[in-house]
Amino acid sequence: MPAQSSQLSKRGEKRGKEWLAVNFKPENFIPGLIIGFVFGFLFDLAKPFKDYAIGGCSSLSKHRKQPTLALRNPNEELKMVLVVRQDLKMGSGKIASQCAHAATGLYSELIQSQRALVRQWEHCGQAKIVVTCKNQQEMNKLKEMAENIGLPTYVVADAGRTQVSSGSKTVLAIGPGFKSAVDSVTGKQHLL
Repeated sequence: MPAQSSQLSKRGEKRGKEWLAVNFKPENFIPGLIIGFVFGFLFDLAKPFKDYAIGGCSSLSKHRKQPTLALRNPNEELKMVLVVRQDLKMGSGKIASQCAHAATGLYSELIQSQRALVRQWEHCGQAKIVVTCKNQQEMNKLKEMAENIGLPTYVVADAGRTQVSSGSKTVLAIGPGFKSAVDSVTGKQHLL
């Protein structure tokens, strides 16, 4: 038996050397290296930014440039405000679902265009405040004010299946953005 196992061992070593000789040729190695680099790069992009795991909500790297006002002050907390129209007289369940539509709609847009902002907001606890406005005109004014200072916005247009007419603008989401910036737009609105 020991003679057979040594022969098997020698055959395994020989096969291993043959495998190395065949697979580590430049025509195989270089493309594999490039493919590995590309996959590694894509995998790294898919992970959340590492600097969010250290420190408080303000741990966003100062070297990243963002087009919005929301990331100019790394020492301030981020929040989102959901503005609900009072004139539609929606029930509490309807309001809740419309706020969910607004928050997820804006989140979906921002995860594609401003991932660093979303990650920072997530790290800060995803603060959301719900306030009211009187009517569509007031909602439009708040939307315009927010966009003028670089805050992201999203308006929910209802499908009209239950309590309100089809196409009714029910909720405006503003932010996430720095508390001071968001409050400069929505600070005078009544909490719901």
